[in-house]
Amino acid sequence: MLVRNEILDMAVDFGRLDIRKFVLEEWGQPFQDMQSLEQGAIANPTENRQVGHYWLRAPMLAPSEYAQEIQESWVALEELEERIPEHIENFLMVGIGGSALGPQFLEGALETKGLQVYFLDNTDPDGMDRVLQGLDLGATIVGVLSKSGGTKETRNAMLETRKAFEEQGIPFVANAIAITGTGSALYQQAQKEGWFGVLPLWDWVGGRTSITGMVGLLPLMLMKRDWKRFLAGAAEMDAWTRSLSAENPALQMAHAWFELGEGKGNKAMVALPYKDSLLLLGRYLQQLIMESLGKNVDMEGNIVHQGLTVYGNKGSTDQHAFVQQLRDGKHDFFVNFFAVLESRTGSSIEVDEGHTSGDYLLGFLMGTRNALTEAGRSSLTVIIPRVDEWYVGALIALYERVVGFYASKIGVNAYDQPGVEAGKKAAQEILVLQQQIMAGEEVPETDDTWLLKEYLALR
Repeated sequence: MLVRNEILDMAVDFGRLDIRKFVLEEWGQPFQDMQSLEQGAIANPTENRQVGHYWLRAPMLAPSEYAQEIQESWVALEELEERIPEHIENFLMVGIGGSALGPQFLEGALETKGLQVYFLDNTDPDGMDRVLQGLDLGATIVGVLSKSGGTKETRNAMLETRKAFEEQGIPFVANAIAITGTGSALYQQAQKEGWFGVLPLWDWVGGRTSITGMVGLLPLMLMKRDWKRFLAGAAEMDAWTRSLSAENPALQMAHAWFELGEGKGNKAMVALPYKDSLLLLGRYLQQLIMESLGKNVDMEGNIVHQGLTVYGNKGSTDQHAFVQQLRDGKHDFFVNFFAVLESRTGSSIEVDEGHTSGDYLLGFLMGTRNALTEAGRSSLTVIIPRVDEWYVGALIALYERVVGFYASKIGVNAYDQPGVEAGKKAAQEILVLQQQIMAGEEVPETDDTWLLKEYLALR
């Protein structure tokens, strides 16, 4: 089955799925849940929050106070653009998780026409040195992304960046933009110190779904890409996927995930974009899907251990990597191919009589798809004409909607992340143990204490 949207000019091919036929009535409740979410219901009950990332590209659907804030953020973004000094050549984004993977995907997918974009997305000192030492900080503006202002990885990278600026005698605050929640510790710091700019994040938008807010719009603006077209592509996909219909690609895809994984994520999703510019799409989808669906309990508090594993690389590279196992090995996956019809801007040479490099790329995708079908392996294919702001926005919106429908179907909260918070708490306990070792206190001999002592010997 092929579903296509003429306005978006994109299609999804579901014809190679060995699953039970889609039954519309079985998806009525997830559809209603999505409607309630967009109408402002508390969709994240563990944090007692609304979920409004869809409003970011359609403020008219949001509660009035949020609609005004969204539109004001667009105005603030345009005003900030006017103030960027002419000598600025680089933009350094400091963030982690949803404040990094989304912008990294955008930067990889869309060639910059403006500033070069760099990232500090970890608390790895060596990694930070590699980025900072290669930058002309005098020609660099910094964006610090943290909703609460308390994320340790982001705070650490911000402090390291600030030190690098100060060592070169460059005023950090005159070159820093805070992207944060109003009233957060970072917001207060930026206001007190007079940072170059402040842009909003909201409690009702989770990090992994924040890309159509300032997390994505700021780098797009600085790259001189059309951020309004990016929003328009996402909004048009939202419109397509608001119908309770077999022509709704998000419902069809959620049905495929459910059937292929027996409602328990028993098969992994392999993301294979056949386009170099979409290399990071797999990583982006990995966070969106696994952080949203990987839950210990359902909405009723029952232990369920739900999730959907996502991995991938790019075609046709994978025909020389893990496609061998996909074709002949364990049948524990399904494939999501991404086909881009426009091979390049401009003409192409023929590398063989009658064939270009682009012909080979599409041929490898279709050939791999056929080989997997012959082996009884399921796949679906998302087809877009080209990679630009419109289609990147549409791809993001499509998978956000699939995640929402699927989470409702299996009964988990797609919008919290208790496992991530547990990891942060455990890390803090390790730092306390390190302080005890450094103070010479007696501590139990465990693998943790051994590793910390080895680390401290080289610190």
